Amino acid sequence: MAFNQTEVVLGGIAHIPLVIGAFYVVKALFYRGQDGKLVPFSFSYRQAAQIKSSSTTTSTEKPDTKSPPAQKAIPINLYKPKAPFEGTVLENYSLVKEGAVGRVNHITFNLAGSDPHLSYVEGQSIGIIPAGTDANGKPHKLRLYSIASTRHGDNLEGKTVSLCVRQLQYELDGKTINGVCSSYLCDINPGAKTKITGPVGKEMLLPDDEEANVIMLATGTGIAPMRAYLRRMFEPTERSKNGWKFRGKAWLFMGAPYTANLLYDDDFERYLREFPDNFIYTKAISREQQNSKGGRMYIQDRVMEYSDQIFKMIENPKTHVYMCGLKGMEPGIDEAMTAAATAKGIDWSELRPQLKKAHRWHVETY
Repeated sequence: MAFNQTEVVLGGIAHIPLVIGAFYVVKALFYRGQDGKLVPFSFSYRQAAQIKSSSTTTSTEKPDTKSPPAQKAIPINLYKPKAPFEGTVLENYSLVKEGAVGRVNHITFNLAGSDPHLSYVEGQSIGIIPAGTDANGKPHKLRLYSIASTRHGDNLEGKTVSLCVRQLQYELDGKTINGVCSSYLCDINPGAKTKITGPVGKEMLLPDDEEANVIMLATGTGIAPMRAYLRRMFEPTERSKNGWKFRGKAWLFMGAPYTANLLYDDDFERYLREFPDNFIYTKAISREQQNSKGGRMYIQDRVMEYSDQIFKMIENPKTHVYMCGLKGMEPGIDEAMTAAATAKGIDWSELRPQLKKAHRWHVETY
């Protein structure tokens, strides 16, 4: 059948409403992520949020309240070694009590004036470039330190960052050698300028889920990120500021040689009193406590002691495990988890990579 030109034009116009209608039917089934990809609404909100958060671009549009919210981008390398930010030391004080071994200090830096602002989130690290030069006359290389404060800083003004630093000391040819950067930080005075890089790291980030369970395994200054987590979870002024109300279970295993070496212990004991339904605090004090075999009590011994409860929590997909401290703690923890898993008929060598793949097993050792 043939049509003249007028009939063709009129017929095309008549089909325009049908085309527009079909377009909006398809549009109703999809939304466009920040990466430009169409995402079907058949996905769960959590899946959609994960897809959106994987985008590296930032949308300038106002958020669509009908779409699942996108996670905020994680700040990475805002300041690099060739162009660090010079922060000012606000305070520097000892964290250990009388009878402790070694020096451990809490050091806070002022980030005001950084442009872009040196922002960070709990679980990240910053780099410190110590003043002076090395034996070859070259500037010292940076050292990374886990951040011990929340994104709001200890004073909640959002313009500071705090570190928990132990002075490195070791014997070499009968002489005591002091670590370059750790000694520099432990000795630095308020008012001094310090070159700061970063932040870096995504391995130790907390889940956004307010009902997540968090198991923390820390030794020594490995407590730094755990302190940030616990302040975010339980510090009253922090909770009122961040709009994030933790309702899950947090369990801290802390290892130290002496009670005097327990870092931030008074704060953790306070959280334990104020949030008994949400916080468990288990200490392994190696030179003061004994394990079931009569030997020194290490953190892996505590893991074995509470293995049933730990694995019951791990069975919950909302549970995350964080480990931070000296690298030497890893074999002991792995051995304890293997033995505990075997007692339950579980192959830990298979379960651990599964937890890792699910972003539920987080390790940062040094």
